[in-house]
Amino acid sequence: MIFLSVPLPEDIDRLVKQGRFRDARTVVDSYLSMDIPDLLRKRLKYENERMFRLKHEYSISAKKAVTMLKKSIVDITRPEIEEWHRNGALDLMNINGHQLYFSRFVDNLIFARPELAQRRVNKPENKTAGLLLQTLIRMSSGELRRYRITGSIKLYVRKSVSNDRFRVWLPVPREGFQIEKVKILKTHPEISFLSDSAQRTAYFYTKEREIKIEFSYEISEIAGGMEGDVKDTFLSEKLPHIRFTPFLRNLEKVITEGVDDKYGKLKLIYDWVTSHMRYFYVRNYGTYENIAEYAASNMKGDCGFHAILFITLARLAGIPAKWQSGWFISPYSVNPHDWAQVYIDDKWIPVDTSFGNIRRHTREENKFYMGNLDAFRMIANDDILVNFEPKKKFWRSDPVDNQVGEIETEHGNLYYDKFTWKLNIKEFKRVG
Repeated sequence: MIFLSVPLPEDIDRLVKQGRFRDARTVVDSYLSMDIPDLLRKRLKYENERMFRLKHEYSISAKKAVTMLKKSIVDITRPEIEEWHRNGALDLMNINGHQLYFSRFVDNLIFARPELAQRRVNKPENKTAGLLLQTLIRMSSGELRRYRITGSIKLYVRKSVSNDRFRVWLPVPREGFQIEKVKILKTHPEISFLSDSAQRTAYFYTKEREIKIEFSYEISEIAGGMEGDVKDTFLSEKLPHIRFTPFLRNLEKVITEGVDDKYGKLKLIYDWVTSHMRYFYVRNYGTYENIAEYAASNMKGDCGFHAILFITLARLAGIPAKWQSGWFISPYSVNPHDWAQVYIDDKWIPVDTSFGNIRRHTREENKFYMGNLDAFRMIANDDILVNFEPKKKFWRSDPVDNQVGEIETEHGNLYYDKFTWKLNIKEFKRVG
């Protein structure tokens, strides 16, 4: 995805930002008919894909959006909605003459206006929050535990997709750091290839529409980090999303000014990210040109945006940093999640800037999540922007990592509108 570092021609960029996607496609095609640099050609071809993804993300009509707001927030009024439009609190785009809203615009509105949380209809019960707080207190007293977890993932290709052969990559746990004793328990159909790359996957080549895998592993709680190898690449850029732009270089210098030791710099970067970044749901990662810079300039994003910004600033400060992701998996729920690691004093130290975010959580959580990590994790990915084994032929639905699976046919990638996925927890048992 290095081509995302190439700026769009001005006329195309203007049309896309105006939401004139049909006109933009016409101009893209005219450029593609010219003799242009190869990276620009790749960038322009992908822009057509990016516009498709943006239309998928922004698919809620204005009429439906009002209905959703009224169903989600008690005693909502028309003047309130008008005010949210004026001050940009509603996440929307004008696409081809239609005002369309982001699929999770209600959640993002409540993140932007926290006082609305008290007026939310059917507030979701969060059993995991209490369990997590108990775990933090126990671990802070020095008691560490190990668990055996059994989980599974299932994909189903929609009937609207022609009965073709499917190439499927499902995430599976990687041994190392916290995780050991990984076992593949069940699969349907049989696995064609099991990789051990930085983004570990089980690969299937099949005509089956339902693909699933069940696995188990043991995972230990971590306090203070673990020994491991460090690579030069953990200090360098990784385009397009870990990019040392002038803005980010300046931001790192401002944050760490007057501090020379690496741990002191690390603490200042962690404090800045966890105190300044707001949590927001974001659209598909493949629609962003530079996640770290977007996160820093908008000071918002989801867990992956927090992590990528933190990693970029840490590397700029001369501190090796890398990505980790997979699932946050507890006895009650399973969801994709991202975090980071940094290399200090010959150890990899876990850093979860999203869970340490003091806008959402307590200062106790903020202190805990720089240097410690709970065992509510399934770690599948140790880096971003890594090729699968075997390599994918077409663009990935998520180019950053793999948490819910990827599918393609001989004709192209299957985006999220072409399949459904489900993550499951089957066992969460203490074993040490």
